Order: sequence, then C-alpha cells, then structure tokens
Amino acid sequence: MCHKEWTLQPDREPDAEPTTYAMQYAVCGENSPTSVDSAKPQNRMLVHGGRNPSHHSHREIITRLWRAWWKP
Repeated sequence: MCHKEWTLQPDREPDAEPTTYAMQYAVCGENSPTSVDSAKPQNRMLVHGGRNPSHHSHREIITRLWRAWWKP
C-alpha cells in the first residue's frame, strides 16, 4: 500500500466532452434544452418567464467533465 497525492481539475484536453448548460424552472420543473452556449438556455428562461409571469425561480444546470490523476 502506498500513499499518492491526487489532483482534480476540469478536463481541458482536446478530446474532452464540452461543458453544457441548461435551466430548470423551479415552479413547474420544466427544463430548457441543453446547449454548449449558456446564453441559449438563459434566453429560453426569459421567454418562459414572459409566458408564465409567476415563474420567477430558475436553476442553472452545468455539466462539466472533470479529470483526476495522481502525482508520481
């Protein structure tokens, strides 16, 4: 058994999956489509809020690939 020091950071390798964004409407639970452009779900949130004036609370959902490795 040996001790190793691990490091964790967002995966920025060229073949890493892209970071994606979505919004979830807290009042009704509806989700926006997922996008690699964070502005698209935010714009959808504004349209949804305009059509549903009581829907003021939203959650941002960010999916980002992380990478862990140990230092020799």
